[in-house]
Amino acid sequence: MPGTFFISGIDTDIGKTIATGHIATLTAAQGLTVITHKPIQTGNTDVSEDILRHRAIMGCGLMPVDEQKLTMPQLFPYPCSPHLASRLANQPIDFVAIEDSITQLQQQFDTVLIEGAGGLMVPITEDLLFIDYIKAKGYPVILVTSGRLGSINHTLLSLEALRSRDIPLYALAYNQFHNSVDATINHDTYQYLCNHLAQYFPAAHIIDIPVI
Repeated sequence: MPGTFFISGIDTDIGKTIATGHIATLTAAQGLTVITHKPIQTGNTDVSEDILRHRAIMGCGLMPVDEQKLTMPQLFPYPCSPHLASRLANQPIDFVAIEDSITQLQQQFDTVLIEGAGGLMVPITEDLLFIDYIKAKGYPVILVTSGRLGSINHTLLSLEALRSRDIPLYALAYNQFHNSVDATINHDTYQYLCNHLAQYFPAAHIIDIPVI
């Protein structure tokens, strides 16, 4: 899967970071060079904890591009949505730095996996949502979901938002870590979402994310 992909989720704490690291590992196993990118990391100051988690899953340490901050161009200390974190830090989002870092990574790697913050409707600024940014950049989306109770509703709302904006869905990443303890609910959720994709997003893939 060469190219640049945006990884979002149906909610916060749905497992985007685990999914991003696992998909990077799968991509590398295909013989492609791959890098993960966290354009805006909140709750950190010196290094992105999500990038650290990616590298741990990928089985490697920080790379030179990590040390150069190309994979984590914007860090804010307060753990909240980007629009609020940047306001509290009195530091506007530097979109030039974000775009420059992505461009440099695209020149060095076959695949760039960009992990967002929270879900599609999380505000980056007072006037810009992540879904608007994704649409403007033309990135195909990998949407992370799970089998926990409530996932069907959240997933269908996210898919509807993508479809209404003509944003391509590359894959639905089904995170086993957050599966419902009720096996009946989990199984039905998985089958329901597979059927929904077959009807409305026939070109999209299903990526199973194991417990890591």
